[in-house]
Amino acid sequence: MEVSFSKEIESLRLGAGEAFHGEGILAITKALLQSGVAYVGGYQGAPVSHLLDVMVQAKTYMDQLGVHVEACANEASAAAMLGASIHYSLRGAVTWKSIVGTNVASDALSNLSSAGVKGGALIVVGEDYGEGASVIQERTHAYALKSGMCLLDPRPELGVMVRMVEEGFQLSEASNMPCVLELRIRACHVRGSFDAKDNLPPQISTRSLMESPASFDYAKLAHPPATFRQEKLKGQERIPAARKYIAANRLNELMPGRHADLGIVVQGGLYNALVRSLQHLGLADAFGASAIPLLVLNVTYPLVPEQIADFCIGKRGVVVVEEGQPEYIEQEIATLLRRRDIQTRLHGKDLLPAAGEYSVEVLTQGLTLFAGSYLPGPATESARQWLAENRARREAVAAQLAKPLPNRPPTFCVGCPERPVFSALKLAQQEVGPVHVAADIGCHAFGTFEPFSMGHSILGYGMSLASRAGVSPVMQRRTLSIMGDGGFWHNGLLTGVQSALFNQDDAVLLIFKNGYSSATGTQNLISTPADDVKEQADQRMRSLTHTNTTIESTLRGLGVQWLRTVHTYHVEKMRATLKDSFTSDFNGLKVIVAEGECQLERQRRVKPWTARLLKTGRRVVRVKYGVDEDVCTGDHACIRLSGCPTLTLKDNPDPLKVDPVATVIDGCVGCGLCGENAHAATLCPSFYRAEVIQNPRWHERIFEALRGAMVRALMR
Repeated sequence: MEVSFSKEIESLRLGAGEAFHGEGILAITKALLQSGVAYVGGYQGAPVSHLLDVMVQAKTYMDQLGVHVEACANEASAAAMLGASIHYSLRGAVTWKSIVGTNVASDALSNLSSAGVKGGALIVVGEDYGEGASVIQERTHAYALKSGMCLLDPRPELGVMVRMVEEGFQLSEASNMPCVLELRIRACHVRGSFDAKDNLPPQISTRSLMESPASFDYAKLAHPPATFRQEKLKGQERIPAARKYIAANRLNELMPGRHADLGIVVQGGLYNALVRSLQHLGLADAFGASAIPLLVLNVTYPLVPEQIADFCIGKRGVVVVEEGQPEYIEQEIATLLRRRDIQTRLHGKDLLPAAGEYSVEVLTQGLTLFAGSYLPGPATESARQWLAENRARREAVAAQLAKPLPNRPPTFCVGCPERPVFSALKLAQQEVGPVHVAADIGCHAFGTFEPFSMGHSILGYGMSLASRAGVSPVMQRRTLSIMGDGGFWHNGLLTGVQSALFNQDDAVLLIFKNGYSSATGTQNLISTPADDVKEQADQRMRSLTHTNTTIESTLRGLGVQWLRTVHTYHVEKMRATLKDSFTSDFNGLKVIVAEGECQLERQRRVKPWTARLLKTGRRVVRVKYGVDEDVCTGDHACIRLSGCPTLTLKDNPDPLKVDPVATVIDGCVGCGLCGENAHAATLCPSFYRAEVIQNPRWHERIFEALRGAMVRALMR
């Protein structure tokens, strides 16, 4: 059972005169429909996943509006969809997560930006930057600069965010430039309200088809010699047109303040943190009104030179609040001021950190220096006191700790089907020796943490097999590449498998087939089992195996000769298969498909199903594993081999033994890995399997009563 967005879908139907309440990313989704978008595509991944997930589940309503929605195989295919806006007056929007998605889509974006668009083209990117990011620390800003795309960074207030979507389409059409709308994690999840408008069915849509395609125009192709003219158009027509539209429609916000001789230029997405920081400095009131004039850049590229100059003229000092490095905005403003001989002192990275997320505390530290230089006196005292209190609290906590807290690395979910494979790999390497492991993006990347610590490189989604190509020829032992089914369909099939087969490489590929694109939110894939098959497996309390062989069929069709499919929880069989792949006489690509359904998605289905059974008084059996305290030796090899959060330690009940014993705590989902590991690694036989029966049948009650009486008699 997928995560349901039924409530969110209903909010998309709101019309004029109604109030929208909800999260920022859902407001963006509603704004797309209010703007008359004709097609939407994208690749899932937090923090913008809900945009695509909601629209996919709202297919019936999208069909009524005539909006085409497509879940794309990767970001490159999503960006290529925007080619529809080159010739036709079609408004299109695509979305993906962060800079890594933009990296994948960069080829299509470059060609799109060169040719230019006729219909509005909007790219919604989750700007996943800072200490809480899950990706490399880069910014989307560089792509806007190099390719010539407008970059919107809206102030995190739902009304402003919705307006920037609507204005973004118009800006794109006025300048013939694609527009990127970047949303930080907090902007995606900020909650608020705005006055809704009626959704606009697109003039050309799936319900109102075009009779014939546009006439051929070589100038619309990103191909020499047309590209030379297109490059001139960027500087001579498109950017000036964008600047004119930005200024005329006041997309950037000018907020006055009583200290008119000072100023702050801030990226729109950082506005909320900036105001909170100014409040600590006593330079903003409870309603957010700043004492220092603010220029809020809801559009960070292109900047409007006249707007920047007018804001800076006559000021003693201006500070640019720009998150990340390099400081693109600050450098451009500095160049602009020098060219116009404006002598206003410009600050930015001299007061604020070059890299890292600009939290309220970080901003307060930098702005305290700025205010202390230009507004000496009591203005900074409250901020200094707040910062000092924060430091004191941290020091007090550190003083109470006798030693540093132990590391708590992230790990697999309880019952994750990928954990036993790494256990098997650990056992296999004890026999064949250590192997080079090319890791990949996905849930299986948790295998790089303890207790497994496996993975020598992660170079891109589905790129593991390709990344070992330079290592395999110089390695005495075969290398292992790991990728998930999501990565396989995203990129791995062509960049990895096809390349390895073409070059006749001798390598081992392990594909985790858990049935979903789990790392991005358990979205369905072409290899996801059908719903009826999943329901039958649940009713029989069995795991899904060989229910969708699309991956295996694809591999065989491509020419893979050595192919094995093994259920992930069969640790001994998986160990033997891995050992065989490393030692086999077969010279070529060897593929192991490790099949085991994502436990998180399975529990989402099973828990409501068992709850319904219990409510109707029907029999339900739940498997529970445990450890016999009298048998456990306290070796803890089972924990080192598994790493399951529900397999932990407790004090030994035997007063003559010092070492704590292993124990299975609440939260166990009964996957059986602990027992499988004990068997495969010939560990102590301390694990037991129990069946907890709720609503037992009459003969089971009688049998249990007799058995209990016999046990009590023997105990006496």
